[in-house]
Amino acid sequence: MPTNELYWSLFRCIARLVPASLLLAAPMAGLQAQPADWAEPFPGHRVIGNLYAVGTAGLGVFLITSDEGHILINTGLEDSTSLIRENIESVGYRLEDVRILLTMQAHWDHTAALAEIKEIAGAGMWATEGDARVLEDGGFSDPHFGGRVSFEPVEVDRIISDGEIIELGDIRLLVHHHPGHTEGSSSYSMQVTEDGREYNVVVANMGTINEGKRLVVDPTYPGVEEDFANTYASQKAMDVDVWVAAHGGQYGLLDKYQPGQEYSPDTFVDPEGFLAEVERLEQIYEEHIAAERAEEGGAK
Repeated sequence: MPTNELYWSLFRCIARLVPASLLLAAPMAGLQAQPADWAEPFPGHRVIGNLYAVGTAGLGVFLITSDEGHILINTGLEDSTSLIRENIESVGYRLEDVRILLTMQAHWDHTAALAEIKEIAGAGMWATEGDARVLEDGGFSDPHFGGRVSFEPVEVDRIISDGEIIELGDIRLLVHHHPGHTEGSSSYSMQVTEDGREYNVVVANMGTINEGKRLVVDPTYPGVEEDFANTYASQKAMDVDVWVAAHGGQYGLLDKYQPGQEYSPDTFVDPEGFLAEVERLEQIYEEHIAAERAEEGGAK
């Protein structure tokens, strides 16, 4: 077994005995504290059509199903595989039938179980060019949180790009390159028809700015300011009925859905909320830039 595979095999074995928070303490030194809801179990549930939420209260993991296999978008923390499996089974499907793995952003809280699930399901890992290298080196080359391996590296089998349509069975999933949060951040959209109505559905990677990120003065990576600006413009132009995001709090999961709630295709319909959240984040972005420039001016 290659050295890297041996390391992570041993890591997973130890993880069954030692709390994940202790195991992550070393590789995650210097990163933001982990919110409690990232690991808080939450029932798997149908969002709309063939889109299901199968993650935790705080971390969005999404299953899109078809008769020819499924697409899984994101994972959670390193020890989240069993929880994701249980949620997938609770909505009537199997983890082993996942054929394509996607991620919305190559940060450890959304990627840490990808390698294990890839091995279990034999699924292909598809990613944008900007995030592919970060996935393959376990976060080491991430321009913001890099310099350390923060999740198990996962081999990328196919590069996807903006405007591409991912097809699997009757799934037609459109890729939207929405960079800024990471260089390869992506959203995905599709259309769902229920009860004679067509819904525009988006799994949206929101343009949030992590603490310590630099946009214009010694930027975290070249072009990050423009990437965020383009993402906000792109998202404001989208026709959105139903949306979910990488974190439950971003799309108001707990306000919109309660465990055991009867399914309705309108539960997550919230076009005004999507636009308001994009505009709120854009305002934070503008204030962030102003603060950096003021800081630079004061330092001269």
